[in-house]
Amino acid sequence: MARVKRGVTAHRRHKRLLQDAEGRRGTRSKLIKPAREALLHALAYAFAGRRQRKRQLRALWIVRLNAAARQHGLTYGRFVSGLKRANVALDRKVLADIAVRDAATFARIAEIAKSA
Repeated sequence: MARVKRGVTAHRRHKRLLQDAEGRRGTRSKLIKPAREALLHALAYAFAGRRQRKRQLRALWIVRLNAAARQHGLTYGRFVSGLKRANVALDRKVLADIAVRDAATFARIAEIAKSA
């Protein structure tokens, strides 16, 4: 069986790795092992960050809804439970957007939640 020389393959893989690690400081952008380590950490942080963004946005929507609901004499919890009882199927993202952009519509929604 013929001998396989892997220099070209390894060089191509290392080159791609260093291109991905571009912009890092010091050896993290120049040497293979630190670059690989930096890249693996960056990918792990990016994965976790995509999950955290969803949590943070939901928390932001809840804060906005609480502030808007309190202007209409409701707490966030009573507002959401009132909407559930009234079978209003709007999620927090849409409700927060309405609260920010259209105060009159939100006032009507708050009245529905209050009466339920």
